[in-house]
Amino acid sequence: MAKKVLMIVTNTSRIDNDHETGLWLSEFVEPYMEFTQEGFEVTTASPKGGKVHIDPNSFSNELPKEWDGVMDPLDSTVKLEDINPEEFDGVFLPGGHGTMFDFPENETMQTVLKHFVDKGKLVGAVCHGPAGFVGVKDKNGDPIVKGRKITGFTDAEEKDTELDSLMPFLLESRLREEGAEFVAADNYEHHIEVDGNFITGQNPQSSLDAGRAFADAMKK
Repeated sequence: MAKKVLMIVTNTSRIDNDHETGLWLSEFVEPYMEFTQEGFEVTTASPKGGKVHIDPNSFSNELPKEWDGVMDPLDSTVKLEDINPEEFDGVFLPGGHGTMFDFPENETMQTVLKHFVDKGKLVGAVCHGPAGFVGVKDKNGDPIVKGRKITGFTDAEEKDTELDSLMPFLLESRLREEGAEFVAADNYEHHIEVDGNFITGQNPQSSLDAGRAFADAMKK
């Protein structure tokens, strides 16, 4: 039986009237390609389902040829509340600034992620994807990030984008507040953290490494 991976992406398309956002494309495509090349069955879901908006800053008009067809799942994602997490062996959360708005405090997201954590299944995220961890509690009532070494888009990187004032919170700071042992490398360096069944990547540059580490762990 092929391993099954759930990828959850954002539906948010705008930060405000002046700033378009969405899914950061490479953070989906690079891990997705790793998963499918390993023969995993991948289901792509989002909070609202349907077509996903891609951050225009995350791609050019000339996409790599090997990406042909890989983005098709983004045209018709499954609504998250229609997902049965029992059917999956692992969950992976790509980022993009959109996740900062529709991942945290989402009851369905919390229920889904709690399942993966409580069952000891693999949990992965990259860049702003760990925004989905915010507010999620385990079976003991503790934040799922408490005491875990994880990474994600850092406060320094957020300030460098000059979008920090438009965010509902700073991801690194919030995860630290929830008890995470947040590990930050220099801005835009390749950097992943593996702590038990949690695999996280810091930024878009870390998407491929995070995807490979997740795939390797899934094969064990």
